[in-house]
This record gives sequence, C-alpha cells and structure tokens, in this order.
Amino acid sequence: MTKTDVLAALQEIGLVPVLRAESVEKALALATAIAAGGVTVLEVTMTVPGAMQVMRKLAEDRPDILIGAGTVLDAETARMCILEGAKFVVSPALNVKTIEMCHRYSVPVLPGALTPTEIVTAWQAGADVVKVFPASAMGGAKYLTALKGPLPQIELIPTGGVSLATAAEFLQAGAYALGVGSDLVDAKAMAAGKPEVVTETARKYLAIVKEFRAGKAS
Repeated sequence: MTKTDVLAALQEIGLVPVLRAESVEKALALATAIAAGGVTVLEVTMTVPGAMQVMRKLAEDRPDILIGAGTVLDAETARMCILEGAKFVVSPALNVKTIEMCHRYSVPVLPGALTPTEIVTAWQAGADVVKVFPASAMGGAKYLTALKGPLPQIELIPTGGVSLATAAEFLQAGAYALGVGSDLVDAKAMAAGKPEVVTETARKYLAIVKEFRAGKAS
C-alpha cells in the first residue's frame, strides 16, 4: 500500500484501536476479536511485551489488517517497527526525528500533541495527521471543535475519552478518525473468555461511523 492508500484506509474505517496487552498471545487474540467485528485497523503499542513480534506475526498472518505501531518515542524504534510491517506510526508526543524517519520510508506518521501551538508545530514538522492526546483532559469533543475552528486544514485524531457514548460527538467535531482505547480493546472481556464482547463493540463503533457519514451525505 502507498502512503496515500494507508491514510485513505484510516479515514475510511474511521477507527484506530489502541492495542495494549500483557503478552504476545493476548495481543493477537485481541487483534482477532477486533478484526472479526470489521475493524481492520490496529495500533500495536510499544508497551506490549513483544510488540515487534506481534506486528511481525500480524503482518505475516493477517494481511487484511492495517497494522500501525503506537507509543513510538524515537526514530530508531520507528524504523524497526516499519521493517517489521507497521504501515503507520503513532506517538503520544512530537519527535521531529521520528517524523523524518517515517518520511524516509514514506510511511504515515501521527505524532501526539495537545495545545494549539503543539498541534501546529507537529503539522509544520510534517505530521500527516496529529493525534490529540489526551483529548478528554481538555474537554473532549468540545475541545476538538474549538481546535478545528482556526485549524480546519489540520487533520486530527482524538485519543483519550473516546467511547461509544462520545464517538458521534467527536466525529461531529471534525475528527479524521477516532483513537479508541479500553472501551473497545477490552482486556477484561478477553480474560473472562468473552472475545465476542470485543467483536460486538467493534461492530457498534463501525455503525456509529457509518451513521454519521450517512447523515453528513444527506
């Protein structure tokens, strides 16, 4: 996939589940449950033990899933993730060298920022999309609306505070896509042997995205 293809897929699905798990096996099981619900985008965070192995395994066995690397804090880690199959790179903060590395490999990069100054700085540094994190700490969807007023040209993915209850509000506020954490990536449901809970939640998120776009088109 080209860089343009990857960005188009992120926007089309409208969701970027942030996968955190305690082991490779649990991460792979979560990925399977999420994908079964139709969400074929996944951000594997570097906080997962064996994160590189997870990305490598998914790249080999699940070509239908668009795999990204998350919590990437430096250029060296970004390069390793890309070589293991990551198609996009996400960070909770701005690191210019990481952006430069992703550009070298023509891989979309989504650095994190929070204030208007940080967001504009990330955009000017070459971010393809800026991850607004933690969005909930600044007022959630209302904050995103406030940002998009003076900064309509900057694509934003809010993360932190996105749930089934708030997803539509964030989309209405102008989100490029939604970064979704534990509300979808439910480790407790998996531990209880209920992957179908995760799968059903994934379907519900997709339905919200679909409904929003249908209303926008009409």
